[in-house]
Amino acid sequence: MVRQANPALLKPMTLTPELEAVVGAGPMPRSQVVKKMWEYIKKHDLQNPANKRNIFADDNLRPIFKKDEVTMFEMTKLASAHMS
Repeated sequence: MVRQANPALLKPMTLTPELEAVVGAGPMPRSQVVKKMWEYIKKHDLQNPANKRNIFADDNLRPIFKKDEVTMFEMTKLASAHMS
């Protein structure tokens, strides 16, 4: 049985200017936003070396995260607040 992607994950979402500063201009699907956020995090070396599941916020991510460090699970939840 082939697993179907959840249509809600494929729907292009409108992004806030804060999120667009990290992932580029929207609209884009939620899955693409998360993928682009990881690209940004890796490019700018923002993973905590002691715990790779934690992400440090730089000046572009701080308006989204509202704090200096979040877990990768928090990241997805916090980014969702910037999509409609």
